[in-house]
Amino acid sequence: MKIAVGGFQHETNTFAPTKADYAAFAEGGGWPPVSRGEEVLAAVAGMNLPIAGFTEAARTAGHQVVPLTWAAASPSSYVTEDAFERICGQIIDDLAGLRGVDAVYLDLHGAMVTEHFQDGEGEILRRVRATVGRDLPVVTSLDLHANVTPEIVALSDGLVIYRTYPHVDMAKTGERAFVLLSGLLQGRHYAKAYRQLPFLIPLTGGCTLIEPAASIYAALEEIEAEEGLASISFACGFGPADIHHCGPSLVAYGGDAAAAERAADRIQAMVAEQEAAFGGDILPAAEAVREARAIAAGRPGKPVVLADTQDNPGAGGDGDTVGLLEALVEQSAEGAVLGLLIDRESAERAHMAGADSTVRLELGAKSGQPGHKPLVADFKVLRLGDGAFTCTGPFYEGARMRLGPMALLELNGVQVAVASKKVQAADMEMFRHLGVEPTERPIVAVKSSVHFRAHFQPVAERVIVAAAPGPNPVDHSLLTYRNLRPGVRLMPAKG
Repeated sequence: MKIAVGGFQHETNTFAPTKADYAAFAEGGGWPPVSRGEEVLAAVAGMNLPIAGFTEAARTAGHQVVPLTWAAASPSSYVTEDAFERICGQIIDDLAGLRGVDAVYLDLHGAMVTEHFQDGEGEILRRVRATVGRDLPVVTSLDLHANVTPEIVALSDGLVIYRTYPHVDMAKTGERAFVLLSGLLQGRHYAKAYRQLPFLIPLTGGCTLIEPAASIYAALEEIEAEEGLASISFACGFGPADIHHCGPSLVAYGGDAAAAERAADRIQAMVAEQEAAFGGDILPAAEAVREARAIAAGRPGKPVVLADTQDNPGAGGDGDTVGLLEALVEQSAEGAVLGLLIDRESAERAHMAGADSTVRLELGAKSGQPGHKPLVADFKVLRLGDGAFTCTGPFYEGARMRLGPMALLELNGVQVAVASKKVQAADMEMFRHLGVEPTERPIVAVKSSVHFRAHFQPVAERVIVAAAPGPNPVDHSLLTYRNLRPGVRLMPAKG
């Protein structure tokens, strides 16, 4: 078979300060830059990405894979109309120019909001359908944080969603998408069951390494087998998106419609039973630091990891608020390190000053968020880096980072790793690039919500989620929604 493959990924926080223009996709934000045609396959080869997993599975099965365009950018505010039209236009133009295509696979996210469309993926699929017609099989993989709309379900023949957060199964999800597509290519027809759930889940509440998500996601494969389904998926949704269809959802596919509906009902009941547990635990920054210091003093040898979730670049933050850093400095958390703080100006000034120098900086708060101020001080420049390295952790495995000038700074015994390009701190190599071994530090603070857990949690004495300034509040009631459909609770109901 001849299968066209492409992808267009963005997770949109409509409350974030910075939009994703075409340049953001050209940089990639930790993933490969926008690629077209054969360069797509080289760009994603060996990486933990759905399109890489799908392509390998399809080729192993003897099919021809024809790449269109693949693009991704760091989560942020709206995708600009120009960026969307240019990238989506490439996908559609190349697809329209193909002959003899038997199927289409799209590596999408599911939470893209553009300046002109609330449902970016729905619009992509609408245009794909207008190009290839209704009869050609179209299968899509989505992020666990997809806000799955009725249009996405209606316009695709199959959706396969990640089952891990941290997303260590992205390539595996691509393989699962190929299996689902294979059934369609063999003439099978699947009934769909779709549910939208009535409350928003904070990012930290959906971590599959802890409850309640751990048990629910573990049950998917079991229920899938028991009901004889081709696939069942649960998406936690992406809460900081002010759109009509924001929120968690379920999608099931099976040859028997009753079995698909029954499976969806079973998972929905499990989620409802555990609703209160999805709220998650979080401590104010100063309290989180005090607790981390006490734990590190009492049980030295393994780091306490602090998650600066509300300024997570993986949730739309710019990674430049300094609230948690200030708490560490004020409490003289000797040996602690925070990263990555995104501030190109400060990184470049550190490079100009040179290693072993002292330089006065207005560190952070470059994105202009109201009420956010930089940390003004004389910092010691410990080490410098060019930002070029390859990640080794389970989430970013194989990702070739190009973060621009980087610097390790120190103030009052606390160190901070500064980078020039935005990416969430989910891999130890981001610290090791600057000579910091995270496993040897008493406290490691990361600007990440959950993805860091894949690499850091196995070596941590404890993980503490800290509440510091940023556009991804754990408590969605702090945000002003204008487009959310009626009846959806902004937070899980408390038990």
